[in-house]
Amino acid sequence: MSGMALIWAANVKGLKPAAKIVLIQLADFHNKETGQCNPSAQRLADECEMGRATLFRHMTTLEECGLVTRHARGDGEGGRGSNQYELHLDITLGPSARPNGGGSGPNGVLSQNETGGNVSKKRDKSLRGETGVVSLRDRNLTIEPVKEPPSRGRKAGEAEKILSAYPPDRLRGEAACIVQIEEAVKKGVAPEDLLQAVRAYATESEGFTRSKVCFSDNWFSSGRWLKYLQEVEEARAAGKAKEAELLKGLADWVTDKHPLCRHITPGQVAALLAAKLVSPAEIEAAGLRA
Repeated sequence: MSGMALIWAANVKGLKPAAKIVLIQLADFHNKETGQCNPSAQRLADECEMGRATLFRHMTTLEECGLVTRHARGDGEGGRGSNQYELHLDITLGPSARPNGGGSGPNGVLSQNETGGNVSKKRDKSLRGETGVVSLRDRNLTIEPVKEPPSRGRKAGEAEKILSAYPPDRLRGEAACIVQIEEAVKKGVAPEDLLQAVRAYATESEGFTRSKVCFSDNWFSSGRWLKYLQEVEEARAAGKAKEAELLKGLADWVTDKHPLCRHITPGQVAALLAAKLVSPAEIEAAGLRA
C-alpha cells in the first residue's frame, strides 16, 4: 500500500462516487517501492463491491481523465495475465473536468508515477485546459476543493440530455420518455443520478443483440431504471464509507505523528476535526495547523 497514492486518490475531485471508489482501491494496491499496481480484474471488482462490467466502465472513465493507464501483460505461457495499472500521481482532476479521451491523458501529457521517471509534455502548451486536468506544481498534494455555486432549479433540456444517453438505435416514443423522466425528477430523483443509471444500462447492453435491448419507452415506463439507480446510490454510499476509512487512516497518522502527516491538506485537517477523530492539540503536535 502507498500512503502517498491514497492521499492523491482522495484529493482527486470531479469524479462520480463509483469511479472514485475504483481510483482509491487502485491506490490501495499501489506499491510505492516498485511502482507496480497489478490486481486482477476480479480481485479489484470484489474489493470495489461491483461487477466486472461496471468496473471496466469506471476504469475507462479514469483512463479518459488521464488518471490511470492500463498495460496488458502476458501470463508467460502465451496467454493473457492481469493488467498492470499505472497511476499518474502528478495529475489531479478538477470539479469541472470532463473526460478527454486518449491513453496518454489530456493535452498529450505523459505522466510519471511515484517511483520517478521521465515526464514528457508537449511544449508551449498549458497543462490547464478545458478538461480541468492539471499537473501538480509540486509533490505536497495540498489540493484545495473548489466550491461550486449552488444549483438554482433544473436546467432546461435536462430530460433530453438524460434520454440522449440511451442506446440511440433503441429510442422510441421520445415524448413519452421525456414525461417519465420529468416525473421521476419531480418525485426527487437527482437528474445526474438518473443520467448515470441510463449510462450504466447503455454500457451493460453494448454486447447484447439489439432484440435483447429494451425500447426506451418501455424501459422508462416499466421502471427498469430503478435497478440501475439503486446501483448508483449504493456506489455513492460505498464511496463515502471508503473515504471515511481513509480519513480514519489519516487520524492514525496524526495520533502517531507519522512523517507522512506533512502531506495532509488543510481541507483534510478540517474534516478530521469536524469528525472529531483528532483534537486541535493533536493536530498541532503533529506539526499541522488547525
